[in-house]
Amino acid sequence: MSSLSIANRQKDAAPSVSFEFFPPKSEAMATRLWETVQRLEPMAPEFVSVTYGAGGSTRERTHDTVKRIASDTALRPAAHLTCVSATKAEVLDVADSYAAAGVHHIVALRGDPPEGMGAAFAPHPDGFANSVELIEALSEAGKFEISVSCYPEPHPNSRGWDEDLAFLKAKQDAGAKRAITQFFFEPDTYLRFVEKARAKGITMPLVPGIMLQPNFAGLKRMASMVQASVPAWLDRLYDGLDSDDETRDLVTATVAAELCHKLADEGVSDFHFYTLNRAGLALSTCRLLGMKPKPVQAA
Repeated sequence: MSSLSIANRQKDAAPSVSFEFFPPKSEAMATRLWETVQRLEPMAPEFVSVTYGAGGSTRERTHDTVKRIASDTALRPAAHLTCVSATKAEVLDVADSYAAAGVHHIVALRGDPPEGMGAAFAPHPDGFANSVELIEALSEAGKFEISVSCYPEPHPNSRGWDEDLAFLKAKQDAGAKRAITQFFFEPDTYLRFVEKARAKGITMPLVPGIMLQPNFAGLKRMASMVQASVPAWLDRLYDGLDSDDETRDLVTATVAAELCHKLADEGVSDFHFYTLNRAGLALSTCRLLGMKPKPVQAA
């Protein structure tokens, strides 16, 4: 993409973005995460989400991170919440603790089994059977804006488009206000998915999830786990860059921005970035989209 092309694109209205973080596993990672949060705050995202694992320690780190964002920044945090390995009462207690801390946006998910992605999911005997039941309970509580996930390509547990889209429609009917997609790399992958979804009566925003992963080997592993297609042209772009971090970052930001620009040409205005707690890549991508930092308001 040429500098002239980028300049012409930036004449259009800047998009609305959101960022996803993962909770830290060490003090060093906690420091890096907080630096990332502070560096991205001036981009004034619509919201920022924090992922949530099946293990108890991960849950606690998610809670602490979300609550700190709510109390110490002007950002609007969205907390991931899953059905895994917990009773209904335990899950709703967590939700209530978020509401008490001023967090009223939940990303409601079934969640992966503790054994990892690909393992069979077994609901807790006293827990929610699936994400639709969780969404219904959160909606009945009347305290939360609810986002959910969706897949623009058939996921590992897919039983076909009809069933997948029927389940997404059930999430909408249960109270979900938006769905955030799994990552993808071709605009047509997203556009075909949206066309199918709209034909099934799904009217809520379907926000494209954009991956910012410069480690191509890691990216392919992630794509394999969720069955996301990795085009051959992307493989060629990263070829020979295993030890060239600077160029990999440049390629990653440019590829992400170009995907967003192509989607914007089709009328898409909201984008959700999987940051992997890397501020530089998210900032570079936002600048390529014509976004500029704004003065940070006190929390």
